[in-house]
Amino acid sequence: MIKAIVADDEKELRSYLKTLLAEVWPELEIAGEAANGSEALEMVDTHAAQIAFLDIKMPGLSGLEVAGKIAKACHVVFVTAYDDYAVEAFEREAVDYLVKPVTKKRLLQTVGRLKNRLQASLAPPPGTSEILAEILARLEGKPDAAGRLQWIRTQHKDSVRLISVDDVDYFHADEKYTLVATPAGESLIKKSIKELACELDPQKFWQIHRATIVNVSRIENIVRSLTGRGILKLKNRKETLPVSRQYLHLFKQM
Repeated sequence: MIKAIVADDEKELRSYLKTLLAEVWPELEIAGEAANGSEALEMVDTHAAQIAFLDIKMPGLSGLEVAGKIAKACHVVFVTAYDDYAVEAFEREAVDYLVKPVTKKRLLQTVGRLKNRLQASLAPPPGTSEILAEILARLEGKPDAAGRLQWIRTQHKDSVRLISVDDVDYFHADEKYTLVATPAGESLIKKSIKELACELDPQKFWQIHRATIVNVSRIENIVRSLTGRGILKLKNRKETLPVSRQYLHLFKQM
């Protein structure tokens, strides 16, 4: 039986990937789950795993650093939330990767490649360690938006749904929950507007009210109301959003 380990510091994302793998490759044995790079390295050795699904950003050793140590004995698949720059680097070096949120269609492609390599008794490509070292050097030399929030996790029935912040039109807080409005629909999260304001990129998301944050790229126009507040219209949405006086300065150049 083929053995694999799944490494990600987010328990929900480990469970999500395991569920998908069980659907597309039921014969695969998930021999262990790791919450950080050191655990992943130990599990590959302990279970003699042939495959490692590694998140890139983990406490301690990164997924790239772990891969550099196991690349000669184990097939590595990176699971990444990095931007297009990093993905292009992986593609150029023919390194297997999955972009979060992982889809079943994309995972099937990766599983197919892994099965072909294993059936042909192919070892991991020679020079993989050197390739990974080069990619790591390139990624570490590029700013990553100061660790800004990239994904919103929402509960959907018995599973976790990941929403890219780039797909969000606006956030609006109620008493206990915060509404996440996207072109595809609406979801509720427990993260507060105050937390979101600290975690989101301020160049891309503006707080316009104590209860509302908008995606700047979705703004169509703003007009002044009779009370001196602003009324914000978003692209492709019927509803309007109030802008408090204290945030009107954001729109002076618009």
